[in-house]
Order: sequence, then structure tokens, then C-alpha cells
Amino acid sequence: MKKMMNVLCAMTLTMVVSAGCGTNNAATEAPAVTSGTKAAAPAAAPKKYELNLATAGDTNMTDLQEKNVVGEFQKQYPGSQVRVVNSGAGDGGTQKIFEKLKAQKDAGKTEWDIDLAIVHQSGMQQLIDNNLLDKWVPQSANKQYVVSPDSKNSLGTNVEGYVIPLFHSQVALAYNPDKVKKFPANFEELTAWIKANPNRFGYNGIKNGASGVAFATAYTYWKSGDYKTLSEGPFDAATEQKWPAIMKELKALPVTYTNGNNGTLDMLNRGEIDMGPVWVDMFNLWVDEGRMNPNYGLKVIDPGLPGQPMYVVIPKNAKNKEAALQYADLLTSPEIQAKVIVEKNSWYPGIDATVVLPKVSEAGKKKLFKDITADDLNKRGQSFPINTYFDHLKTAYEKN
Repeated sequence: MKKMMNVLCAMTLTMVVSAGCGTNNAATEAPAVTSGTKAAAPAAAPKKYELNLATAGDTNMTDLQEKNVVGEFQKQYPGSQVRVVNSGAGDGGTQKIFEKLKAQKDAGKTEWDIDLAIVHQSGMQQLIDNNLLDKWVPQSANKQYVVSPDSKNSLGTNVEGYVIPLFHSQVALAYNPDKVKKFPANFEELTAWIKANPNRFGYNGIKNGASGVAFATAYTYWKSGDYKTLSEGPFDAATEQKWPAIMKELKALPVTYTNGNNGTLDMLNRGEIDMGPVWVDMFNLWVDEGRMNPNYGLKVIDPGLPGQPMYVVIPKNAKNKEAALQYADLLTSPEIQAKVIVEKNSWYPGIDATVVLPKVSEAGKKKLFKDITADDLNKRGQSFPINTYFDHLKTAYEKN
């Protein structure tokens, strides 16, 4: 995240997938046309593809594909069919994709019915350890733009060659400036504000959305002082001895628990809370859609809050692998990254920002850095913990 932001600064399920997916079929070639004694070369028609795409995340992840990318793919390959299935919000959505692929592998199937998937960092270790993914990036038309640190290492897992980040997202604290006159600068001031304003801070705990997980993680980083150890490893169980007391303190704060990422935004907009952790992109989308007061603001406080990429991956035995490669190339192209990822969704690019931001309008750039500058993100954009710590941290939150 931080190296990626340096680039930005420099630039100012159970799932149900439709059965009967066919193989990639080329359209019949046009007949040769004779002119005099020499036949003209036949014109090759574009291929017609079928593709099953599974995406973890909230409904905005489904909308991203169905409303913005599928149509572009069908313009390039007329008559192609793309089926998009949402496996659910948070890490649970990625877990369902893993379980689906693992079940097909264990059943001995040689063709799997997920061709392309969008997953969280949390699932990468088990996806790779179980040999469920194709090392497809060397075949990508965009391989030269895959430069971020988390495209090489993700929560302690070597993911190089298996992933291209679709985007980088960031959690921030959204707030109502009419109610929060002096915004807290750090976690110490934030906890004081929460105690002085009972139930006016809201988050979803660690259920139904990663914004709440990010807040609990950032609180643990702050109280323990172990950010570097937890995010980089190696794992040491002794580090976790501080956690029960930290979790009890966190859960003793007088907050309002929301029902997910959308729930936090909804309660904030209705005035039921005055502050809470949200994904920057979701907040901006709600503002664009008129669902969020445009006067509300975003901040990332010291020492920081986590962000994360979501990854484009191709299952090892995808039935329609050629289609998956073509669609993945479109999804991770500089043009789609500029038009869809940055302009429409207010995410930070998944590929090299130096090839994306020149294609973004000045208004789009201004919107992306309106409340949170690239310098803010460079200084305070954190990573989630390595997998073992991450799993244990969520368990500790629930147990204490």
C-alpha cells in the first residue's frame, strides 16, 4: 500500500453457477470472395466466449462487472455470455469461492465451473496451498504494470504470478462535521470522543464487512504497538498474549454495532451515528448516488487504518480459461482501471498508477484525493496482519 501510494504522490456460497457452459467457439469464417482469378482472404470473425465470474464483496462488486465491464467485453466479442455470481461480503465471500473450488478438485473434476474470481487477500494462502489457482500473470497483456508490493506478497503468502490487484481500497473514518466539531487526530483522542459521545460511533464488529475488521485491527495495532511484527511476521504466539485485554477494552467502548459496511453508511446518513469506519470507495459512491450527505467528511487518523487490494485470479482447471484470460486482460487494462476503478468507484489503481492516472480526468483525480491525500495514505495506510495473526485476531475478538 505504501509503495503504491508513493507512486500516486509522484503523479499528483454456497454459489450457484449456471450449468452447461460451452467451450470457447470461434464463429464460422466468412466465405472467400472471388475477384477475378484471385480469392480474397477470409475475414476472421471475433470469438464468442462463455465465462463464469465469481466475485466476493458487497453488491458494488457485482455492479462493477455487470454495469461497467461485461458490456465492454461483449463489444469486443459479440454474442459472448458472462455470468456474474456474488459469493458474499467480507472474507466469508472469498471462503465460499475457496470451498467451491476445493470441492470440485476433491471430486476429481477436470473442468471447474468458476473461470475467473475476484477474491480478498485473506483467501490467498489456502487457495495457493491447495493448488487451486493458475499462474496466469505471465500470460497477461498487462504483466508489465503489475508493480505493487501486494502483487508479490500478500499477508505473508507469495502470490507473485497468481494475482493482479483489481484495485487498492482504504478504510477511513467518515463523520458528520455538524456533530464532530473537532475531529480526533489519533486513536487516543478517538477513544476519548467515543466515551464522551456514547453510541454515536458505529461499526460492524467483525461480521458482514471488512470495514469493522479494519477498525478492530487498527485498534489492536495501536494498543499493542506491534504493527510491524503483525503485518510482516514472522509469527510468534507470544505476541498474542496482549490481545485478550485489548479486545476487552475495545468491546467495552460505548459504540453502536451496525449490520455491515452498508449499515454503517446508512446509519451515518440517517443521523443515527456521527462517525464510523467505512470504505472510501463506498462512501464516495453513496455521495455520487445522492445517498450520502456530500458535506460529510473522511479522515485517516494516526497511527493509521488498514486498506487492502482485491485480486483477479484464474482457477487452475477453469473450463473456459481462454475467455478468463481475455476478460482479465480487459479488467486490468489501463483504460478500464482509469474509467471504472478510479473514475466510477474512487478506488486506487490495482496496476501501475503512472499508466492509469494520465487517463483520468482532473475531476476524477480531485475526487479521489478530496478528503484523504496521497500523502495521508502514504503515512497512515496500513496492511492487514499476516494470515495466522489475522485469523487469531478475529478469534480473539469474538472470544473476549
